[in-house]
Amino acid sequence: MPDTLLDDAARELYRTILGEGGRIHLGEIGPAEEPVVKQLADFGLLVFSAADGAYSAVNPRTVSERLGNELRERGAEMITRAAQVPRMLDGLTQAYDEAPRSRPKPSSGVEYVTGLPQIRHRIAQIFNDHPDEALTMQPGGARPPESFEDALEFNRRHLEHGGAMRTIYEASARLDQATVSFAARCTELGAVFRVLPIPFTRLMIFGRAVAVIPADPDNSSAAFVEDPAVVDFLASDFELHWRQAEGVNWAALAAGSTDSATQDQVGRLLAQGLTQKVVATRLGLSERTVAGYIARLRETYDAETLFQLGWQMRSVRDA
Repeated sequence: MPDTLLDDAARELYRTILGEGGRIHLGEIGPAEEPVVKQLADFGLLVFSAADGAYSAVNPRTVSERLGNELRERGAEMITRAAQVPRMLDGLTQAYDEAPRSRPKPSSGVEYVTGLPQIRHRIAQIFNDHPDEALTMQPGGARPPESFEDALEFNRRHLEHGGAMRTIYEASARLDQATVSFAARCTELGAVFRVLPIPFTRLMIFGRAVAVIPADPDNSSAAFVEDPAVVDFLASDFELHWRQAEGVNWAALAAGSTDSATQDQVGRLLAQGLTQKVVATRLGLSERTVAGYIARLRETYDAETLFQLGWQMRSVRDA
């Protein structure tokens, strides 16, 4: 992949070569033209034949397709590497969190609550005190199915009284049937759920007045923040993540099986140009499992190669 774009001299020489039959012999290349020819060759727009002692012009569409695939592969690799950074530093992060330090004293702007029952109780109080809006970011895997019933009733009361609710889940939430059913039922009541395929931190904001963030790595302690400047900052961070998140048709997803939902996700990511390895990383699946889904998709789309499959699926999505 060349590091620079074609300059005007290279474009002009390429047009000249096309006008002279699409070939240029070594003997026709002067000293001033050598770096220009090299630039075109690096881009793949010229291919040298030792047998003929000449360069031949290549269709720019072919070059564009190849460079586009290389950029997509490079971008997917960078995304994968970015996702590995937290795990790579996990031991150091734990050491930092466990290092002795003085706990900030509670002030009028921050309240620390320890213990999951106490945290849930305090959240319920604040939820009732600020019924107009709730913004939440919920990372992590699937929750116990029984926890959804209480949450559904809680959300129903909030939404029926005119409250707004927006929630961001991890992308893997689409693969858990209990989570999908919960999101579909809440969506019917007026809530909005999106998914984000990058790591994020747990956050709750109620009425743009109180924010709840983890105070310990294991979420056994929470900080309830009421400082307006801090809450505004966290709300802005939520809105940034919200714009990056993807909408989901939860009702359609709930009507199908988890297996078909996973295959749909695999297909969507392939259509974006991601590789099998990156798709597996994104969805938290093994490469063998993803390979099985790809095999079924190839049958559906009658595609011989992975590139052909992605191309055909993009065509269907754009139709």
